[in-house]
Parts: sequence; structure tokens; C-alpha cells
Amino acid sequence: MTSEASFYDRIGGHQVFENLASHFYALVTQDPILRPMYPPEDLGAAARRLMLFLEQYWGGPKTYGEERGHPRLRARHAAFHIDEEARVAWLRCMKSAVDEIECEQSLKDELWSYLEGAAQFLVNQPQ
Repeated sequence: MTSEASFYDRIGGHQVFENLASHFYALVTQDPILRPMYPPEDLGAAARRLMLFLEQYWGGPKTYGEERGHPRLRARHAAFHIDEEARVAWLRCMKSAVDEIECEQSLKDELWSYLEGAAQFLVNQPQ
């Protein structure tokens, strides 16, 4: 019986997701649309939660679930005003972070496809 490596392993594991979250949140601190959504003391914790969530989603450690339970993405983001402008800003910051990953383009494309869908899923304000 052979077992195929998880996406998490194929893309580079923990360090890739840590770098992705770090790069993304560095851009969030400079973004006039996204920055107000985060209390100043929460950026480090938010980056860690994103990293843990993505690691678990893509087949890595289950730390996110152990610490926070089911992701419940829509429920966890319901308190935030997420409109089309916020979605575009989030994707702009995330695209820069994804572009920095050194891996096969097909892996970046798979990750990006998920992130685009997730961003759309979290929009909670009508146009």
C-alpha cells in the first residue's frame, strides 16, 4: 500500500504556511480596508490562526481543530463587514503572499483556487 504525500507536504510543509501567513499579515497592517478589522494586539494571533487553519486544511497537523474546534469560517467571520471591496483587498494581499511561495506552479494554482473560493464564501454584505 502506497500513500500519496499530502498537499501540505508537497508544497513544503510548516515553513511555507508560516511564511504565507506572515507575508499576508505584513500586508494587512498596511491595507486601509483590512487593517481596521483587527485589534492591534490580535495580528500575531490572527496570523497564527490562519497558518494553523491552512496547515490542517491541506493535510498538515490538526492543531487548529485541537485548539479551536471546527473551523466554522462563516460563523467566525460574521462579525466583520466583508463586502466586495474587502474581498478584493484580502485577495490582493493573499496573492502577494502566494506569489512568494517557491514551489511548482500547479501547487500555487491549487492553493489560489481554494483561497479565491474561500474569499467569496466569506462575503457577508450585499452590493
